[in-house]
Amino acid sequence: MADLIQLLSDSVANQIAAGEVVQRPASVVKELVENSIDAGSTKIHIIIKDAGKTLIQVIDNGCGMSDTDARMCFERHATSKIKQANDLFNIKTMGFRGEAMASIAAIATVEMKTKKQDDELGNLIIISGSRVETQEPVSCSNGTNISVKNLFFNVPARRKFLKKNSTEFRHILEVFQNIALGFPQIEINLTHNNDLIFSLSSSKIHTRIINIFGKSASKNLIPIQSKTSMADIKGYIGKPEYAKKTGGEQFFFVNNRYMKHPYFYRAVLKAYENILKPGFIPSFFIYFDVNTDSIDINIHPTKTEIKFENEQALWAIIEATVKEGLGKYNIVPSLDFNQGAAFEISPLNKNTIIKPPTINIDDSYNPFDSSKKSNITSNGNFKRQDVSQWEQLYKGFESDEKQEPNLLDDIQPTQQTIDINSTNNDITRFFQLKNRYILTSVKSGLMIINQKRAHQRIIFDEYIFKTINKDILRQKLLYPYKLELNTIDAELLKTILQEINKLGFEIEPFGNNTFVVNTVPADFPDKDISIWIMQILDAFKENEKEFIKTINESIIKTLSEFLAIPYGKVLTQQEMAHINDQLFVSKTPNISPSGKPIVSIIPIEDIDKMLK
Repeated sequence: MADLIQLLSDSVANQIAAGEVVQRPASVVKELVENSIDAGSTKIHIIIKDAGKTLIQVIDNGCGMSDTDARMCFERHATSKIKQANDLFNIKTMGFRGEAMASIAAIATVEMKTKKQDDELGNLIIISGSRVETQEPVSCSNGTNISVKNLFFNVPARRKFLKKNSTEFRHILEVFQNIALGFPQIEINLTHNNDLIFSLSSSKIHTRIINIFGKSASKNLIPIQSKTSMADIKGYIGKPEYAKKTGGEQFFFVNNRYMKHPYFYRAVLKAYENILKPGFIPSFFIYFDVNTDSIDINIHPTKTEIKFENEQALWAIIEATVKEGLGKYNIVPSLDFNQGAAFEISPLNKNTIIKPPTINIDDSYNPFDSSKKSNITSNGNFKRQDVSQWEQLYKGFESDEKQEPNLLDDIQPTQQTIDINSTNNDITRFFQLKNRYILTSVKSGLMIINQKRAHQRIIFDEYIFKTINKDILRQKLLYPYKLELNTIDAELLKTILQEINKLGFEIEPFGNNTFVVNTVPADFPDKDISIWIMQILDAFKENEKEFIKTINESIIKTLSEFLAIPYGKVLTQQEMAHINDQLFVSKTPNISPSGKPIVSIIPIEDIDKMLK
């Protein structure tokens, strides 16, 4: 019988390794830019076409490579970062595995020009599918210029499962953000389809955050700093009032490397305990400087998960540091023992005689006796009063009968007079409970309507009907509304802008992540439309696949939630009647657009039992 086991060819082995290292175009961007950083670059330019499917080009001014190194970097496990196993526990560079370049060259066409500063000529290498096609001297600038073309051209199954360009480009933006925030001292630019998306000059952390997330981020940032023997912590945290329901602005960096750390994430949330609305997440940009021998970054292929030696101690330090930052800006109460006393005590003279304090007590004082204007004598002492009528103090407390609470105090009728003898056809047939629920009698008992969810259902059905029949009236704004977003949110909005405009809006890009709202539906209230746009983007981020699948309904659902009357609003009889009547025109009056119950009926039999 012939032998069955054989060694894989290098090209096949590299393609298998590429499945671990190169998951999508964003993975290539990450690996190439990290190599540029390790090369000591101060300027990096990233050029993308078709979300990286056609071209990913990274140009840097780093140290460059010799002709031998240029060829060797495409071999598997070829690296200049480590020489022995112990080096894995003292890593100071971004890339070190020696698999990235070989994996990328296995599933794309790679063209690299590289030159060291002291060399007269550089080197050109072209590799396609792990096969070297060209290697020759070339005149080029100092540093490295590498182009990755036609990603997954020889692995059609992998290329087939790539998402659409807008989705893949958002992943590239996330990688870009992680690197740009980790290395604010590096000038870094990003171009997509000949459009300059980012042009970030060398700066401090605060400036880099604002340049990425927009000027509006500056009012949200609170600086934090803590130095301990285990780690130096610095960065910025967000104010609670600017917290969002979805993530996207939560960043940890250890020695400038972006990382995900759920355990430390919970420490930050713990510091915000009791000052955040339920379900909201604060933004934070926290940087750790630690000794390299106290962390292990080799536990995950993407190197975004890092193991710390003293995680429990760091957890407490993070919580305390964040709380201190919030306390300094009066977000939470804090005690500052470094502040001086609020008053001064004068020193005593040597001959001062200290007299013990005395207290004069009036045993006959009766606080309920209004006939006595004053019980104090002219010399400051209390008058002694007649206590013979002490029984009068307890007058009015003889009855032990307890007062039952009035249950109708919780039910708020409208300002109109309620006629007890009125029928269900009368306009005064509704009550409002806690400004949240509408109560009315029905044949089977007492019906309770959640006023906000009912209004959501009414608005949702109305806009669905209008879009189907293309019967939406529009109103041109006298003064167009300007909307500023960060880059990732701007890209998200562009992908769904056409669907939003079908609802009677006219929103168009204005450049630099800015949009202009020119037209709104005729019945759109005078509300801040930017709040609704952020709610749409949050819903998009929470479940992108489901959102896109039913995009029209998803957008209208967020619109109905935004326009619905809030809890706490006092309603008139006419408003409650309108909600009741419009709700039961709907085909699904019992369920809100979010799938929550709207109506509940307490049967008259149950009421009889409760009052039996």
